[in-house]
Amino acid sequence: MATPYHPPVKHSVEIAGHKTSISLEPLFWEMLEEAARAEGVPINSIVARIDAERIAAETPPGLAGAIRLWLVARRAGLAPDQ
Repeated sequence: MATPYHPPVKHSVEIAGHKTSISLEPLFWEMLEEAARAEGVPINSIVARIDAERIAAETPPGLAGAIRLWLVARRAGLAPDQ
């Protein structure tokens, strides 16, 4: 990626059999793809896990925000899965 400063890009994902679209900056899409490769699972699987975790939170953020937070926590070694 040439620059981290890029507007969000919309992608479709499937969560629990339902398609939805998520807008994330390309940097976060790259981080999500990296996490999926590292875990050997599809992106949909990681997004579904993040969605379940965010719904269980006391004050759930939106899905795109939850993905960003999960990715930053993962990068910092703070994600629940680590």
